[in-house]
Amino acid sequence: MATKISIKELDSQFAKIRGLDLVIGKVVEAGEEWSEPVGPTPYPDITALRGWDQRILARYPPFYSPLSDFCEFCTYGKCDLTAGKQGACGIDMEAHQGKWSLLTCVMGAACHATHAHHIVEYLIKKYGEDHPIDVGSEVDVEAPLIRLIAGIKPKKLGDLKEVLTYLDNQVTQLTSATATGQEQSPIDYESKALHAGMLDNLALEVADIAQVSALGLPKGNSDTPRVEIGMGAIDKSKPVILCVGHNVAPGSEVINYLEDKGTYGSVEVAGICCTAHDLTRYSKNAKIVGPISRQLMFVRSGIADILIIDQECVRADVVDEARSVGTRVIATSDQVCAGLPDLTNKTPDEIVKALLTDTPAVLVRNPAKVGEVAARAAIEAAPQRKSEKGLKDEQVLANTSRCTLCRECTENCPINLDIGYAVNAAKKSNLEPLQKIFQECIGCGRCDEACPQSIPVLSTINAASTAKIKEEKFTIRVGRGPIRDTEIRNVGRPIVMGEIPGVIAFVGCSNYPGGNEDLAKMADEFAKRRYIVVTSGCAASDLARYRDENGQTLYEKYPGDFDAGCIVNTGSCVSNAHPIGAVIKIASIFAKRNLRGNFEEISDYILNRIGAVAIAWGSQHQKAMAIATGANRLGVPVILGPQGVKHRRAYLGRSEDNEKWMVLNARDGKKVYGGPAPEHLLYVAETIEETMVMAARLVMRPNDTPKGRMIKLSNYINLHKQLYGTMPDDVQRFVRAETDIPVTMKDDVIPVLKERGWKPIEIPDPTLLDRMVLRRE
Repeated sequence: MATKISIKELDSQFAKIRGLDLVIGKVVEAGEEWSEPVGPTPYPDITALRGWDQRILARYPPFYSPLSDFCEFCTYGKCDLTAGKQGACGIDMEAHQGKWSLLTCVMGAACHATHAHHIVEYLIKKYGEDHPIDVGSEVDVEAPLIRLIAGIKPKKLGDLKEVLTYLDNQVTQLTSATATGQEQSPIDYESKALHAGMLDNLALEVADIAQVSALGLPKGNSDTPRVEIGMGAIDKSKPVILCVGHNVAPGSEVINYLEDKGTYGSVEVAGICCTAHDLTRYSKNAKIVGPISRQLMFVRSGIADILIIDQECVRADVVDEARSVGTRVIATSDQVCAGLPDLTNKTPDEIVKALLTDTPAVLVRNPAKVGEVAARAAIEAAPQRKSEKGLKDEQVLANTSRCTLCRECTENCPINLDIGYAVNAAKKSNLEPLQKIFQECIGCGRCDEACPQSIPVLSTINAASTAKIKEEKFTIRVGRGPIRDTEIRNVGRPIVMGEIPGVIAFVGCSNYPGGNEDLAKMADEFAKRRYIVVTSGCAASDLARYRDENGQTLYEKYPGDFDAGCIVNTGSCVSNAHPIGAVIKIASIFAKRNLRGNFEEISDYILNRIGAVAIAWGSQHQKAMAIATGANRLGVPVILGPQGVKHRRAYLGRSEDNEKWMVLNARDGKKVYGGPAPEHLLYVAETIEETMVMAARLVMRPNDTPKGRMIKLSNYINLHKQLYGTMPDDVQRFVRAETDIPVTMKDDVIPVLKERGWKPIEIPDPTLLDRMVLRRE
């Protein structure tokens, strides 16, 4: 990123130089310089934003939920950390959990940074370093996170290399801090976790703007094509190539090869998880099987002739599962070699022959070669595999005769589905309970491992649900990628002023406590209430797999604009950069704040002014925690579903502690009470009712105008009454003046305020930063 020239001693006729160090950050061609001034923290190191982290962690201290009482990180252990005890190295439980928090976020950030490396390197090799960054004609702020964090304005693919170098350096430093004998403070662990989350968000943007620019993915257009999604949407009469993971490169090369040969229409190309989203962004003829919860189910069906696995969210047993049903496997990533022979340097003819004869699972680390091999092998293998495709329902269901109703499967289900009862009912020819479980199952397979009778429980659930699987055909709007600057200009003011009640992003994995219907009902409710709803990844897939009472999916019911009452699918996990980038762009485009290396100021603006909340109802992966933690550092609250407690950490505020909610009034420098808005930064909810009410509460900001706060309070109070039947018990904390009270609710609210001793407060121009104070009185 920078070149250093040192001159110890130089004597010449022009000059005598001693001890000169010259640092050149980057050579810039004439006319390319960016006029925006550089802020205080371009390319921040792991302590550059520590002061900001300490401010937000003082307000939202970490709340830990350990899964174990012991530390087993070094050979002194294992050490008991209960009841205030310290381990042999001196660490206590709080610091131990802080270390877990950092490790989790570093793992997530490393995944996305590696993904970004792979896709950028692939695209540079294919299109060259000078290929332009182009994310749409209506997008001038092309890379808000890169501008904000790195302080550069990327114009071509080659410009992304220095950002990747920065990511590598920082991830290495953060990883070193987790070693025994390094960091020791829980707050500093959390500061580093916040840094890891920020790096994760940066890597997301690098990956997605690169592939949008070079692969021709949608560039922010609202009305993207609709494509098929669902296990029943896959035509098993054709050769089927299934892509699983997150890197679109191998799958895109499959499509390229088939198109070049004129055989694309005769071969089914489909995906699971985020590769599926990006395949459909690349080609509207590709299909999505579903989210990660459908991975094991679909692979076991044997419908796929070829399984391509790349990186992230690939089951550790998927190769064995595929082999057991005769599906050939091609691994494509350095990160997922799966113990397979590396045939990368073999010719396509040799690899195809090996796949179809004695080596049914191989590693090939060349996307173009994978494209040819997968297409040819699928076409050759499919005719011989017709009898192997699909579950043998009667044979599978016959296994239920061995069920003793021991309930080991139920006890081992992460979401407590009553699988034992359902399997035993199937033994008596009643398949309805298993069919209900199919709708809610997260597809983990723990029930199989738990069964002492060796019943293939997950396959039994599938077999009982064959009719439902055939009907599982929906449509999803293809991920659109960036949020356009023109949209930000339209909604920036209403969001900041509170006239649009907020932005709600449904993100994350499919580890839901009760199926995807709850997720869809929440999204539907917020869209009806004219929030801007954004979604991505497995959550976006699951929203498509739901129809309302009129038989419409949410993508058919609501437009795809970034506007009130719309639902925006941005695409895969890496497209999460765009809703995060949108809140940054509001600060830039609407408020005219400088982005360049100016992280602290923009985060302060977002925390105090922009009503955005993310809901990761099914969070499962370390990447989900890293994305959430990055959003937290920017001032965006995140709500996790009940499984999120296993991430072991939340950032919770205490609304009754008034001192925690003091802010500086930028107009005069006085310290004033701003109210608990937002009340939490990372919160775990147990039910959808709690989630919806909390989301309506967390969009409130100290800077809301009276009209904006009135709209937000109206939704909060109305949702609380609708879902719980009562007035919120904390409504007095969010009413700053009587003008905040919704007109139609004054008769209900004012008596409550009087009863609770409410007093009006000043509405400040809020900031947590001394340097943002305009003048002091």
